[in-house]
Amino acid sequence: MSGVVYRVQGMTCGGCAKHVEKALKGVAGVTAVATDVAKGTASVEGEASYEALAASVAEAGYEMVGPA
Repeated sequence: MSGVVYRVQGMTCGGCAKHVEKALKGVAGVTAVATDVAKGTASVEGEASYEALAASVAEAGYEMVGPA
């Protein structure tokens, strides 16, 4: 997985985006993360599985609903 953009539900402000970024950066294999609150997306670079990313986002209180 390299440079995949995912839809994330529940991000409504900059604070939410930073929380999601922190959660995703904590997943082994992630090399870079960028969120876009307006689009409700997170761009993730690295070799982490979708399942690991989604679990981390869910633990942070948001929902990753698949590729954008």
